Amino acid sequence: MIDLSHAENQIRCVTNFKDLVSTPFNGEVNAICWTRKLTGDFSEIVDKIALSGNITEIEQEELRELRLSEQGQLAREILLNDLKLLKAHGASPVLNVINYYDRDNTYPFFPTDVYSFHVDRSPVPVDTFLCTYHGDSSEILPNSQGIKKVLIPEIRDELRKLYHGTDEGFDSFLSEHFFDLHYQAKPDARPVSLGLGHLWRLAVDHPESQVPPCIHRAPKEKSGKNRLLLIC
Repeated sequence: MIDLSHAENQIRCVTNFKDLVSTPFNGEVNAICWTRKLTGDFSEIVDKIALSGNITEIEQEELRELRLSEQGQLAREILLNDLKLLKAHGASPVLNVINYYDRDNTYPFFPTDVYSFHVDRSPVPVDTFLCTYHGDSSEILPNSQGIKKVLIPEIRDELRKLYHGTDEGFDSFLSEHFFDLHYQAKPDARPVSLGLGHLWRLAVDHPESQVPPCIHRAPKEKSGKNRLLLIC
């Protein structure tokens, strides 16, 4: 089960894919979860994929060709069905085995990698879908429990030292370098783990959005297990 006690106003749970994609975001709700208890051995799939670097994309043909046990076959069918559902919806899902993401050390006081709480932005209406099947799962930060890093005075002062233009162009500079997408958790924040097997739809910052974008981050790999992640 997912502990939503401190974010229940922000997250709505559904029981099928149709409701996942059709339930509108509104008010404070900017994350919708198709809660599922999946069967099958996803670890077997992770173990049998030939890794190529820290992130390995699994093509459907490769997935179908894996020699798997009965439990591994059950897991494969779930993966293939999730990919099929999302593609039919018009999304472009990618299935990855992740050992780790590259870290951003360009500005030590302000990393902009996916381990930092951030929101996604798009010039057109779109949602982010993701599901972790194996390994550590992503986290959501309730919007009320985060603050934009560019609004924190000491961070803003450091960013101004990097900028050499006019005052009028400073906000554009922050946007062009994606600084304005990142958030810092407040001291009493309680992030929500997205759990294993649940398929999530998260609100994105785009011109037609009626709700705040959903703040989230990739997990630090504490378990030592490679992640099996679907995302689009």
